[in-house]
Amino acid sequence: MADQENCVRLTRAARKRAASGSSSFDQPLSKKRVVLGELSSLSNVVVLDYVTASAAAPRKKITRAKPKAKKATVAKKDDVSKINASKDHTDGTLDDPQNCGPYASDIYEYLHKLEADPKKRPLPDYIEKVQKDVNPNMRGVLVDWLVEVAEEYKLVPDTLYMTISYVDRFLSLNVLKRQRLQLLGVSSMLIASKYEEINPPNVEDFCYITDNTYTKEEVVKMEADILKSLKFELGSPTIKTFLRKHTRVAQEDYKSSNLQLEFMGYYLGELSLLEYNCVKFLPSLVAASAIFLARFMIRPKMHPWSTSLEQCTGYKSCDLKECVHIIHDLVLSRRGGGLQAIRDKYKQHKFKCVAIMPSPPEIPASFFEGVKE
Repeated sequence: MADQENCVRLTRAARKRAASGSSSFDQPLSKKRVVLGELSSLSNVVVLDYVTASAAAPRKKITRAKPKAKKATVAKKDDVSKINASKDHTDGTLDDPQNCGPYASDIYEYLHKLEADPKKRPLPDYIEKVQKDVNPNMRGVLVDWLVEVAEEYKLVPDTLYMTISYVDRFLSLNVLKRQRLQLLGVSSMLIASKYEEINPPNVEDFCYITDNTYTKEEVVKMEADILKSLKFELGSPTIKTFLRKHTRVAQEDYKSSNLQLEFMGYYLGELSLLEYNCVKFLPSLVAASAIFLARFMIRPKMHPWSTSLEQCTGYKSCDLKECVHIIHDLVLSRRGGGLQAIRDKYKQHKFKCVAIMPSPPEIPASFFEGVKE
């Protein structure tokens, strides 16, 4: 009888919680509400304004809030990230069943075919051919802001990559006004979160993060429009998919696992998202270029490519030249200098502060002429 009474009490308590509609995302008061204001058409200029209640009221420039101090209970989070990073490899080694060693070559052959599928690829020049009111700088501002949203809600990197993929693919098929670009971004992230996250943010969270510029109905309507445009073709390998594979091989000449090299590759991969000129490259090529540049930045005097990397990635160093130079320009702020979210993210100690690591201003041309045996 006592057990039955306890069960009844638990059931009643559960019903009360369900009736109240409480969830882990129902307390957004600590979240930063950011509104993308009038998007500037000037290069390397970021305009992020609050939209005030009065249209005549002066706009205020957003200052990025400093991160709150971590509690003592999570002081060892960096140690956890090291453990997770050491597990985040899929290079096909036979001693780890999670890496699917016997099937690795077949899996990555399939992924290479999947990434090249025209149904899952944006047009390389969609801004010139399709868009009338959106330019590359506006796209960069949107990506920079979405990185902040992903950090705010602690979303996994794959969610961010897939979000940008959905944005580019939708813009390849539909003309969009700049005032609805942020709506496209949050709705794309809503879809990507449902695809990737265990506990994705809900619609109200994405409305809140835009300071309720868009209603719940508008976000859901845009979500439906995106799904219809993409014909529900949502799954596709990302840059991060290939970085996981390439990172282990990239550390072949290191005595132990090098987290700095790993995080540098992730940093460069995310930087590439800012640049519209990287849309034309396959994710596997961008990932290979990020590894090439990461190795160069850490050991500038050594040839950053090898026969092992060539076999693993399927690319020769000469194939990477254009993409490497674009990402290198991003590192040196020759491109996207006003977009700081990714740079600020990777200045943190948990990422080994790779964003503040200096890079030589030029990459020797000989490094793109092939690997000497």
